[in-house]
Amino acid sequence: MPRRPRLAAGDLAYHVLNRRVGRLPLFEKPADYAAFEKILAEAHAQSRIRITAYCLMPNHWHLLLWPRHDGELSEILRWITVTHTQRWHVQHDTAGTGPVYQGRFKSFPVQTDEHFLTVARYVERNALRAKLVKQAENWRWSSLWRRDQDDAKLAAWLNDWPVERPRDWISRMNRPDNALELESLRLSVQRGRPFGEDPWVRRMAKRFGMESTLRPRGRPKGS
Repeated sequence: MPRRPRLAAGDLAYHVLNRRVGRLPLFEKPADYAAFEKILAEAHAQSRIRITAYCLMPNHWHLLLWPRHDGELSEILRWITVTHTQRWHVQHDTAGTGPVYQGRFKSFPVQTDEHFLTVARYVERNALRAKLVKQAENWRWSSLWRRDQDDAKLAAWLNDWPVERPRDWISRMNRPDNALELESLRLSVQRGRPFGEDPWVRRMAKRFGMESTLRPRGRPKGS
């Protein structure tokens, strides 16, 4: 079955994820994380794509992007992935040994209301959820940490959100996950399902030919 065309409309926010091939380590030392953050800063400078949240994990990364133009999402993510792969091989002296990433990035569109906050929390809480830190804001390789520092230069390539960031955001990060929200988010990650209110989700699915992402998985009746 042919792959569904990559959704890249410029008027939507997107959660984006990619992993190291074989779930092997992608970032093993601070220099690895810092090298990828440098690429994000370069991507922002050259394209002006809005980087609203991110979290780098040992074998994968999460981004919450808000492109300005149609096609910009795919274009900049292609550049990020290719550039990181090239620099990763140079840094680790592994040129010619095969791919770094498991394949194409995964993404899903996000409604820019309270659902955006839910996805941003999902992204910035990743290290705490994985028990890499005891407080979400202490994970050095995330937008949460970067914004929490008293240094405007650190957050220079991070953009404002389409909704207001709550004043109690840090405390929200450290509260337990809502199980139903987490299940719904993980379904969107796995299937590329739009994340938002049901009418919006159905509208986006119809607009972009994504109806298959809304159907229950399993064998059709009678098969």
